[in-house]
Amino acid sequence: MIRYSLKCRKDHAFESWFASSAAYDALAAKKQIACPTCGSRSVAKTLMAPQVVKSEAKSASKRAAKAAAARAVAAQAPEVPGPGAPAAEDVQRVVANKELVAAIRKLRAELQEKSEYVGRRFPEEARKIHHEGVPARGIYGEATAEEAKALMEEGIDFLPLPALPEDHN
Repeated sequence: MIRYSLKCRKDHAFESWFASSAAYDALAAKKQIACPTCGSRSVAKTLMAPQVVKSEAKSASKRAAKAAAARAVAAQAPEVPGPGAPAAEDVQRVVANKELVAAIRKLRAELQEKSEYVGRRFPEEARKIHHEGVPARGIYGEATAEEAKALMEEGIDFLPLPALPEDHN
């Protein structure tokens, strides 16, 4: 995945993710990228600073964050855990999971807000957009595993919405 900073002809700046730079180029050539503010299909990449993190710095940063979280949890945990008290590592996992779930929930809400729900017509609408039968737009809906496989085999790009815990209840 690659993230590009984009700008439309009306100077609306926005960001978007693409499977690869080639995927961006293909979509841009077909005018299938639209400004979320005005809908303009005249969109171009803008100057952006790459975010490069050395693996050593990334590892050190992760270790420091984990250590700080563990210290915070340890400071709040009872010195001698009673029966059934969660271990500090378990509390840390729960906190990290809550933060991850909150981030996924926010991402999913933003995707749904900027897209049109098409329900069970998703495969049909995705094909229409891919073959330029209708104007390109963000859509979401449902598809069976077989329908999703067929879309992939046809070269139609799509991604599932990120799953949330409540989706599995």
